[in-house]
Amino acid sequence: MTSIESKLQQDVTQGPDAGLLLGPAASEVARYLASIAMTALATVVAVGVDSKLTIPNLSLVFVVPVIVAGVTLGLGPSLCSAVLGALAFNFFLTEPRYSLAVDDAANIWAIGLLFVVGLIVSGVAFTSHQRAAEAERLKRQVSVLQGYCRDIAAAGGTKAVVSITSKALAALFQVPVAVMLVTEGRVVLLDQVGDVEPQEADLEVARSAVATGTVMRSGVYPNLASRFDFWPVKTAAAQNAVIGLAFDPDEPPSKPEALVDVIARVLALTLEHQHAEGLGRNQQ
Repeated sequence: MTSIESKLQQDVTQGPDAGLLLGPAASEVARYLASIAMTALATVVAVGVDSKLTIPNLSLVFVVPVIVAGVTLGLGPSLCSAVLGALAFNFFLTEPRYSLAVDDAANIWAIGLLFVVGLIVSGVAFTSHQRAAEAERLKRQVSVLQGYCRDIAAAGGTKAVVSITSKALAALFQVPVAVMLVTEGRVVLLDQVGDVEPQEADLEVARSAVATGTVMRSGVYPNLASRFDFWPVKTAAAQNAVIGLAFDPDEPPSKPEALVDVIARVLALTLEHQHAEGLGRNQQ
């Protein structure tokens, strides 16, 4: 169980988007202010260099904040840096200075090219960050699943199996979790992780999921009062299980079924194995 607990603690500490500079809780205003500040800094550097040296392609200085914003702040702030960079280059570094007017057709092309380059770079930087974040997410999920299989294989009893399963699900989805064992329509064991405690309405939906063998979604008739999505875990034994995940209704995951199905299959096999072992000991 140690590997699952350590992974859960790591996820709680870092959060799902730990790679972002300001974190997922930072407001959009803060992200845009950061992109504006970086563009302002690039402007100061460019103006300072231009006042002392004649350097061709000085406009490329404004590409740097676009890249940084695309990787750390998101697509919107990166596009903001691209637009502001083109305007700053026009205002401070092209004739006539300190005006958005342009008296040289070559400068019009330079400003336009800087803007286009900024758009392309912002898109590429943001896409690269998204792919890196997705790769990291998949790596984390594989690590959690591997730890879950190790821990559940060494579990000493049904209660430990349910506890390990709930912790693994919490580490995978980072949402409140409830895993229950159901026997003859009664919830005989419940283990939860998170700050959402299953109520009677949730337990009723969980029992219904096991009885019908279908997935029950929260907020959908007739499960309007339920906070959890429930997946039934059918076994060959008399005791079945149900997995409950309390997703944020405003930000549900795109396809949680694949991961839940892996956990459910391993859980079902483990419960059946422990049931068979119990019958073997009773016969002896």
